[in-house]
Amino acid sequence: MNWYLEVLKKYTVFNGRAHREEYWMFTLCNMLIAFALNFIEGLVGGPGALAAIYSLAVMLPSIAVGIRRLHDTGRSGWWLLVALVPLLGTIVLIVFMVQDSKPGDNQYGPNPKQV
Repeated sequence: MNWYLEVLKKYTVFNGRAHREEYWMFTLCNMLIAFALNFIEGLVGGPGALAAIYSLAVMLPSIAVGIRRLHDTGRSGWWLLVALVPLLGTIVLIVFMVQDSKPGDNQYGPNPKQV
């Protein structure tokens, strides 16, 4: 849960680097919360507005942590747009996100594993 809150504290920080654990723990918590909201609204017969509002609220932090994760692998944040390519873009992006950090400092900042 600490990783989730750390990402929310860096709401619109698009520079720097985020290591794998930060990105994937945020993604996991994000998916669990969205699932729980959808489940609760399904039980009460709601239209799904809670999950939609939640998704809009965490859209910027999700983009920001994705960009920082790409920076950690030595790539530009613009690579996030490859997800717009159906299926293949998502696969490529997942491969980028699971790769290990580039050792040492890069143009985006110091390695978060060593800080």
